[in-house]
Amino acid sequence: MTVSKDITTRLRAALDCDAAVELLQGAIGRESITGHEENFVAFLEDRMRVLGLSEIRRAEFAPGRPNVWGERKGAGAGKRLLFIGHTDTVHVEGWREHWAGTAKQDPFAAPMIDGQIWGRGAGDLKAGICSALSALSLLDTADIQLAGDVAFAFVGDEESGQPGTGVSAGIKDFVGRIERGEVVAPDFVVYVEPTRLSVYPAQIGFFITDITITGRSAYFGVPELGKDALRASHAVMSALWKHSEDVATRAEHPLIGRGFLLITGLAGGGYIAVPERCTLSLIRKLLPGESLDEAAAEIEAVVRGAITDPEIMLAFAYPAGRDHPLGGNAAEIAPDRPEVGALAAAMARSMAGRGAIEGAPFWSESSFFTNRLGIPAVYCAPGDIRNCHTFDEHVDVEEYLAGVVGFARFMVEYCGVTDEGQLRAKMGERPC
Repeated sequence: MTVSKDITTRLRAALDCDAAVELLQGAIGRESITGHEENFVAFLEDRMRVLGLSEIRRAEFAPGRPNVWGERKGAGAGKRLLFIGHTDTVHVEGWREHWAGTAKQDPFAAPMIDGQIWGRGAGDLKAGICSALSALSLLDTADIQLAGDVAFAFVGDEESGQPGTGVSAGIKDFVGRIERGEVVAPDFVVYVEPTRLSVYPAQIGFFITDITITGRSAYFGVPELGKDALRASHAVMSALWKHSEDVATRAEHPLIGRGFLLITGLAGGGYIAVPERCTLSLIRKLLPGESLDEAAAEIEAVVRGAITDPEIMLAFAYPAGRDHPLGGNAAEIAPDRPEVGALAAAMARSMAGRGAIEGAPFWSESSFFTNRLGIPAVYCAPGDIRNCHTFDEHVDVEEYLAGVVGFARFMVEYCGVTDEGQLRAKMGERPC
């Protein structure tokens, strides 16, 4: 349906700002570092029941680690819209020491300071989850009944960093349920990663490679008896940097730029001896259409080609498998799809300067929908990825509330309403 821009003003007037802010502060207050998702899931399940969602279900994707999902059934024949986000956050090591003696000291206290809500998970991505839930509540307050369904799913294990976690186990379980028919497939998906209310129809792909270079140790006085792994690593890194330059010249994506690799770590050395072993780590950025397998094979060929001594041994490991055994695939949908434009317009009308169509400079889990299920998906939510995973994680309240209104408007436009004439009357509009 076509919705007048005046509905944004009406929705904003109906918004209970205090309740929306209280929801976000309560969400931040539930510590949910990866592995501890249940603490936040219990909070969300309760809020979903208060909203009157039906078919609320939870299921463990690993012992003690549940997903939760539910829906608001529409009253007519409309499309099905899914909002999804991850429940886990990164760690808080060093947070209290960094902010000692200030109002920000407790990473889960969620203080409001100068129009911003602070805390671990504020942007990544509890503001997105809470803005989506608050948007449905706003439609209830405005007495707007949708024709289509609005579903919500909250999954764990998206973040990396905790031992034995961070392999997207939560969404793998949820997507498997869609494939088996246990969960109704949506027509469109909004993954609520922080975008500052921009809409991201494309995301990068990635893989991490850990390379172990093994030579032979020898006493420093007779280095000719050894095989210097650090010297070999110098040749490897030089070749990899050259390869990165070559990759960057191949193509440029209009939304996410060029591919490259970044060497992120180097460790090695010997105690007054020729270094026998060193390890280096790299991350490779991929564009949509690039094969992850082929890109990884290229890396290995470049590294092997840089080693001229047959006694130097190499080993490769890929520790960050996601929707691919080696890493995460890039993904995209057409940026000129009507849903993309409608969501962007909803955010632009909710807050000046927002609603741009851009590309995701990160990898998250939308590719499970776009690539595996063939369901179009985008990222959109309040929050700024640049301060997430840092001691400065916060969300601007104005942006958060604009996200609530923008999502509510998009729900109306995408799912439709049971009686468009009645909606216009409620909004104080005259039929065209």
